[in-house]
Formats: sequence, structure tokens, C-alpha cells
Amino acid sequence: MPYITARFSDELIADLDRTANELRRARSDLIREAVERYLESLKELHLAIGRTERADERVVEMEILKRHLVG
Repeated sequence: MPYITARFSDELIADLDRTANELRRARSDLIREAVERYLESLKELHLAIGRTERADERVVEMEILKRHLVG
């Protein structure tokens, strides 16, 4: 599996390490899952925006809208 290098603030790393320890998970697993979820959210948001841009379909599914508003 390819790898990447990323820079994070000391505070973010401390929070990540604390969470990884609490969950007994690897730091890299948490980062990978977070990126996967973020990218999926962006795809869903892009699809929702695309739907609203078409004149014949101006409805965004409420669950998608809630997820993006709440975070």
C-alpha cells in the first residue's frame, strides 16, 4: 500500500494519539478512515449540489443536508 507524508499541528497529533489509545487503534487507521469519510461526504455534497443546479430537480435529500449541516 502506498504511503503519504502529512504535517499536523502538535495539538491535532496529541488528540489523535489520545483517541487512538482510547480506541486501541493505530493512528494511521484513524487518519485513513477520516479521509475516506471526508471524501465520501464531499462526493455526496457535490451530488446534492448538482441536483439543485438542474431546473427539473431542486430537492436535496434531508438526511444528506442534515449530515453536512451538523458535520
